[in-house]
Amino acid sequence: MAEIKQTLNLGDLLKYEDEGFYSRDRATLTAGQTLVLGTVLGLVTATGKVKQLDPSATDGSQLACGVLLQDCDAYLVDRDDALMLARHGAVAQHALTWPAAITVAERDAAVAQLKTVGILVRQSA
Repeated sequence: MAEIKQTLNLGDLLKYEDEGFYSRDRATLTAGQTLVLGTVLGLVTATGKVKQLDPSATDGSQLACGVLLQDCDAYLVDRDDALMLARHGAVAQHALTWPAAITVAERDAAVAQLKTVGILVRQSA
């Protein structure tokens, strides 16, 4: 029998958000990326656009600012309808997507940065 693999959905990731969608923001995702739900995002200071967290960057995207709430394809052009958790929420750790080469110390720093904007990373389901 063939194995069925189910992808994560918003319910797997998002464990709490404030009412009235206060916790969410629309963001512009920088071109050249195809990201999945749960990707930890950094804000490029000069442009105000977001991209996947890059701990080695110096453009602002080295600091975690939110979590992507949908799959988002911006491979060819900027995408201005990316939905992100930006404040006052809780996410499941197992559902977060990190850069491939991130170290444990960098991941822990990013979790602390998310906490400063009110996003808690929870260990439990």
